[in-house]
Amino acid sequence: MRNTARWATTLGLAITTALGPLAGAAGAAPAGPAAQAAPDSAPASLYAPSALVLTVAHGENAASATPMRAATLSCAPTPSGTHPDPALACAELRGAGGDLHALTATDGVMCTKEYDPVVVTVEGVWEGRRIADERTFANPCVKNAHSASVFAF
Repeated sequence: MRNTARWATTLGLAITTALGPLAGAAGAAPAGPAAQAAPDSAPASLYAPSALVLTVAHGENAASATPMRAATLSCAPTPSGTHPDPALACAELRGAGGDLHALTATDGVMCTKEYDPVVVTVEGVWEGRRIADERTFANPCVKNAHSASVFAF
């Protein structure tokens, strides 16, 4: 038992001796909230982040509907995610400024007047700003008419 205690003390002293200069350098840095609030001098990325989660559900609003499908969509620096066509979806969203409500219906698409509401949500970050939005369409045909790709997942 004594040998184990001596060995642990010797090991602790050796670690302290070896890491002493590193601990001293870390201790020299200012501590507290002021040190944490200092701005970073190097930008984290050349591109503003654009990473979204899209969902689609049957219902009039997202609060009362259970999502049927979801897809991730990242548009910067390159289009990617689980969305089936991230490049086209990102291009459509860029054209709309990231606004679901700015996506307009395609001319010539004919849909029935059937009322079977579908709600689409988007949450995440678009070009560096946080967004959370939902849009309800009268039926799936109307939803599909408003986008060639963004809602096609």
